[in-house]
Amino acid sequence: MKNKLKTRKSAAKRIKVTGTGKYLRNSAGMRHLLEHESSEKKRNKGNSTEVSPSDARKVKLMLPYQA
Repeated sequence: MKNKLKTRKSAAKRIKVTGTGKYLRNSAGMRHLLEHESSEKKRNKGNSTEVSPSDARKVKLMLPYQA
């Protein structure tokens, strides 16, 4: 009997899976010291971004039953 794989809960809380199987993450750098950033940069960092292909393989192992 094959063992079950454990989901990394820290990754599960931070990463969402799209309907097509891509992974979305939040941008870093939006917690503090934002007064010197431009409004455009702050606006763009507020959106979700796709996980890079090189990191997607690692994320797939962290979330074995998500997609």
